[in-house]
Amino acid sequence: MTKPKKINWFPSYALHHKIPFGAFVFNEQIQRISETVKLIDRPPFEYLKDNTINGTYIFFNGGINYGREELNALLDWVDKGNTLMVSAVDFEPKLLDTLHLSTESVSTVANFNNEYQVQLVNPHLDNNTFKFDKPTTFFHFNEIDTLNTRIIGFIDTYRGENQPIKDSLVNIIKQSFGDGEIILSTFPQAFTNYFILNSPNQNYTSSLLSYLDTKQPIFIDTYYKSGKKFYTSPMYLFLNNDALKWAYYLVLIGVLIYVIFEGRRKQRAIPIIKPLKNQTIAFTRTIANMYYEKGQHKDIATHKIQHFLDHIRSTMYLQTYFIDDEFITNLAARSNNSIEDTKALFDYINTINSSEQINDKALEKLNTLIENFKSQNTWKTKP
Repeated sequence: MTKPKKINWFPSYALHHKIPFGAFVFNEQIQRISETVKLIDRPPFEYLKDNTINGTYIFFNGGINYGREELNALLDWVDKGNTLMVSAVDFEPKLLDTLHLSTESVSTVANFNNEYQVQLVNPHLDNNTFKFDKPTTFFHFNEIDTLNTRIIGFIDTYRGENQPIKDSLVNIIKQSFGDGEIILSTFPQAFTNYFILNSPNQNYTSSLLSYLDTKQPIFIDTYYKSGKKFYTSPMYLFLNNDALKWAYYLVLIGVLIYVIFEGRRKQRAIPIIKPLKNQTIAFTRTIANMYYEKGQHKDIATHKIQHFLDHIRSTMYLQTYFIDDEFITNLAARSNNSIEDTKALFDYINTINSSEQINDKALEKLNTLIENFKSQNTWKTKP
């Protein structure tokens, strides 16, 4: 936030740009020296087709490529007595071929600082050399039609103060075409803010414009520009302001952090389901109490006997279909009870089974005999 704002050196040549290689200053100054200045934001082929105009048409940009039909329309317009001024780093071959010209780059041998100087040749103008110190590639006209071409200016590598400029490196020419004329320059930087605001370079630009008839309308092209004519994206407002730009970046960083750490898919919490309690004993006690309270001692005894027989089958692996002496002997051996006690227990069970009703005393005695019998069982499961 405390560092100086970085300078934008993009070669836009746009008339509304205040960056070094914009043309905001040139647009303001030419409005003062000419009676009529119009900015044309349409292709020249389209504009000349729809309008009958006379005057000077100015183009300047890093590169301009008209195309065959558009170039022919411009040349036809010049032929009627108008002026065409084109300033670009290099030109399309069709235009150079029409005017019998060719270009090549200026040698940078021994130009370690990549500095250049330009000069106009008219002795009535300020013909001092003007310095340009931004690294780039420049061209000059290495072949010209000497019979029809007039030299206006030169360009050369910077050789120091008061050093002569090579007269062979022509960069601005003027040539008649029909009833009009064409001016070509390989130094479009002459119209940029950076060059004009570095005194005394403004004298070079104003001297170059003196070749134009400022009493006639001047049409300045804004269509062939490297820079945008206007900003269509609302993000320009954010990114062009440091505070809003960093606020926007922080929002993006925050969203990214959220996506990484919180945006992952989370599994829904699994509820803890408590296992069902074994209510068998409680249910059995409830049923037993119900039978007991109603005086149904015989039913209780029957269930008790059935449960005891099931216990014999599951723990001592004896069938209980026939209760005879062999069964009594085997059961006594496996349950660690005496034969007499075992026989007495089953005799009492037979008595209960043969009775239609029993009292609570008989039920208690049955329970006591069964529990005492089971307590002697060495086959029962250990806890």
